[in-house]
Amino acid sequence: MTNIIVAFPRSEESTGVKNLLVRNGFRVTAVCTTGAQVMSQVDSLNDGIIISGYRLADMMYSELNSYLPEDFEMLLIASRQVLGAGTGGDIMCLSMPLRVQELLQKVSLMVENMERRRRRRKLQPRERNSEELDVILEAKQMIMKRKNITEDEAHRYLQKNSMDSGVNMAEMARMVLTMYQLHA
Repeated sequence: MTNIIVAFPRSEESTGVKNLLVRNGFRVTAVCTTGAQVMSQVDSLNDGIIISGYRLADMMYSELNSYLPEDFEMLLIASRQVLGAGTGGDIMCLSMPLRVQELLQKVSLMVENMERRRRRRKLQPRERNSEELDVILEAKQMIMKRKNITEDEAHRYLQKNSMDSGVNMAEMARMVLTMYQLHA
């Protein structure tokens, strides 16, 4: 589920928005009144949505947005005058007075986008570090030598055994090397 942090200078505003979201099926991770509280919450999360007022007790929305990691999005709720002055391209906006349906639609859209990005990240292959690459190469060379097969065949051998045993390829390579060293 997507983490949502609600941040307004007055706790009554934050609690009101939180209750509205919770009643409509969203999970609100935290309610804050300062940017420092938001950043404290953000430190323990991978991604999420910050629903914020224009001015918090210790900073403006733009300063808070500049501190957010890239996997966080901001929804600014402010007066038409503030929004008319411009907010920057990466901030979603809603004008006051707040319409419940607009808020729910905008948050739903943001949650869907975040879930889509999360799925896309999950599908990307993980990059191996140089130590893992070295172990895999050494294991492939050992397999090629012992079984008298090509590098592609050794790679497929490691890959198949990795998938069959449910461990990543670098771990399988370590296991193969250990096995061959014990039987040497």
